[in-house]
Amino acid sequence: MRSSLVESALYSPVTRKSERQKASYEQMSERTPYLLMKRAMDVVASLLVILLIYPLFFPLLALVIKLTSRGPVFFKQKRAGLGNRTFWCYKFRTMYVNDAADSRRASRNDPRVTRVGYFLRNTCLDELPQFLNVLRGDMSIVGPRPHMLKDIREFSSVIDNYTFRSLVRPGITGLSQVRGYRGPATTFHSIFRRYQWDAYYVRNVSLRLDCKIMAKTVVLMFSSFFNKDKPVPVDSPVFRQQAQSVAKKIA
Repeated sequence: MRSSLVESALYSPVTRKSERQKASYEQMSERTPYLLMKRAMDVVASLLVILLIYPLFFPLLALVIKLTSRGPVFFKQKRAGLGNRTFWCYKFRTMYVNDAADSRRASRNDPRVTRVGYFLRNTCLDELPQFLNVLRGDMSIVGPRPHMLKDIREFSSVIDNYTFRSLVRPGITGLSQVRGYRGPATTFHSIFRRYQWDAYYVRNVSLRLDCKIMAKTVVLMFSSFFNKDKPVPVDSPVFRQQAQSVAKKIA
């Protein structure tokens, strides 16, 4: 049964929603210095990755992908970004070519995912091409993960004001991911918990929080190399308790 908090979030009046949105836009406009600094850091960091990391990893990963399955090296998909505007998001291809790539999200033990794809997904190396999106201004290094358009429509139909996440640029990594919410979002509970952390991030954006998320992401990436068969943590009791404690701060 949904909690009263969830019910109020789902069925709040339109006027209340409009007031929240107006207050949120005003709040973000007051953080222009932070946003400018963050954009400068995104440009510098993405340039460093493209110049130093890409020459080492791109040829090797491209070769492995091509040798192990048919299809292009890269996968591109329309995603929702800042202000809910769409953009082409790039990744290394991790699935066999299929007709449901834009309509059916990946699930655990998905037969469409290649053997190399499982490794790339588990270590987040499939996201490397998204530094090009960061350089273009479509994304940031830290922010709510961008969803495919079908997911945005579905999630918005069950969670009021879901597009609140779009007040900041989507990120390669985000607070909900380092809090354990990686992998498929197949239930209302998992969708709502992700939204809680994403909205909490939007309300509390700061360079300090960004640095914490990036540091935690690096730790998770390295641990993934040594726990490649370990299931991705989703909705653990610890994170569930933490999510409940900040629920009242969510938009």
